[in-house]
Amino acid sequence: MEVIILAGGLGTRLRSVVQEVPKCMAPVQGRPFLAYLLDWLQMYSVDHVVFSVGYLKEPILDFVRGREWPFSYDFAEEQTPLGTGGAIRLALGFCREETVYVVNGDSFFPVNLEAMPCTGTLTLALQHMEKFERYGAVSLSGTCISAFQEKKYCEEGFINGGVYALNRSRLDMSALPEKFSFEKDVLEPLAESGSLRGWNGDSYFIDIGIPEDYGRAQWEIPAWFAVQKASEAVLRADADTLFLDRDGVINRLRPGDYVKSWEEFEYLPGILQAIRLWSARFSRLILVTNQRGVGRGLMTDADLSRIHAHLMKDILDAGGRLDLILSCTSADEADPRRKPNTGMFQDACALFPDLQARRCVMLGDSDSDAAFAAACGMPFIRLG
Repeated sequence: MEVIILAGGLGTRLRSVVQEVPKCMAPVQGRPFLAYLLDWLQMYSVDHVVFSVGYLKEPILDFVRGREWPFSYDFAEEQTPLGTGGAIRLALGFCREETVYVVNGDSFFPVNLEAMPCTGTLTLALQHMEKFERYGAVSLSGTCISAFQEKKYCEEGFINGGVYALNRSRLDMSALPEKFSFEKDVLEPLAESGSLRGWNGDSYFIDIGIPEDYGRAQWEIPAWFAVQKASEAVLRADADTLFLDRDGVINRLRPGDYVKSWEEFEYLPGILQAIRLWSARFSRLILVTNQRGVGRGLMTDADLSRIHAHLMKDILDAGGRLDLILSCTSADEADPRRKPNTGMFQDACALFPDLQARRCVMLGDSDSDAAFAAACGMPFIRLG
């Protein structure tokens, strides 16, 4: 599997917060953004990476050369800006395989590369979005991309996620000028001819090209990897029932506060896809959550019910399920239903008489969750 990473962007819109390094080297929690892209690629059988570099290339060269990698690599170095098309054509000269994957170096769209088809000349990984205007929507006819719309507000639709699978022998760019746009001069003509395919990547997506989204990336990208690692452990568990915590596992914690309304609820990146996998793996998924904000009068039982109604709908829409939601709203630490006490586990046992702790596993993020699992007699997996 060969991958080209387009790492030569100028990063003009990000210069107010990131200077003197290219966008792909912008720090995310103390590591270059490029490091996370490479972490993702190493989840698959990638054995050759071509780094397409130009503007401020030295930090990229130093970073890659200064580490050991489980793949071979080359640098396709632009002497003058070639545009996205010229950069890809130059990088393809270093490739050997018939199918080559191309990844934008300033966005993180960790699709399942092994599941991504390369039918025909070129396939784009698409991301479904709601209420967006920063990206142009993609018009689809079945699996064929028929057109690219101009940037404007859209209630929902698919966008180009910046991950491509192309067939080298079928994609002929030899007649194009030295500098050209891959989007305008390759993708749009292919769409007009009916030769461009779209594939729903169904993954987390973020583009760090503007300061606001770069700020979100500081927690979202590490959180995505934490979810993947926890999910792998969950799927390996010798169990038929999964207990899971809510805050810090399904949604982002609000330090020093509570999630008091649906508007304050932020999913951890990748968690809905993970729950879909867990739903296929386990006979039962049971949510057990302490919600002391109700007991302290900061929110109502109705507020909590509305949050959980939205949560159930989103999980069902994503192809997953929750079989039971149990919550303890008491502010009393000694309440027998409040984790780490075992009351909610006993409630679950009353509803499912065949439930056995030795056939359960608990996913949580706190010492309280770990103590709850230990008291119930089930293994514990920590997210984070």
